[in-house]
Amino acid sequence: MVEQNKATVTREEEADLVTRAKLDSTAFGPLYELNVQKIYNYIYYRTGNHHDAEDLTAQVFFKALENIGRYQERGAPFSAWLYRIAHNVVANWHRDKRWSTTVALDDVAGRLVHESDPHQATERSEAQGKLLRAIQQLPSNRQHLLILKFVERFTNQQIGREMGRSEGAVKSLYHRTLLSLRKELRKESA
Repeated sequence: MVEQNKATVTREEEADLVTRAKLDSTAFGPLYELNVQKIYNYIYYRTGNHHDAEDLTAQVFFKALENIGRYQERGAPFSAWLYRIAHNVVANWHRDKRWSTTVALDDVAGRLVHESDPHQATERSEAQGKLLRAIQQLPSNRQHLLILKFVERFTNQQIGREMGRSEGAVKSLYHRTLLSLRKELRKESA
């Protein structure tokens, strides 16, 4: 994917972009540009595969464009609606792929080639795999929280706005999430 777009817009500017996109589908581009990287990141960390994340991100934006006329502003950013669509797309993808696991050879080979010590690279890859599996065992709202916190580097206040929660509720959810993650990692290591 492309480097993350750091441009921000005010709520009023975002509302104007949505209004224009509802009237003219060619005006959807700026909304796409503002949100594509964070939706891709969310999906990537839910799937663990770049190719699937790219395909599913395209599906999310196709569905968003197709349904922009039904979008209603409810006090949350437009990206909250996109995250809901992404959650549903990923849930359907997981349901469809429940019994088949694929690992892209490029992902494995790329990690191993850049490491000078193959043993160390294998251990790091296994640890990353354990962490990703543990995160995928968490409920989707907790996965979303971790992605916003560690991938998007949002503050608790920004996460609260994105998830429709108070800053205190975000802190509490974050604490419970870390405890659940620790428990899941211990279970996997046992």
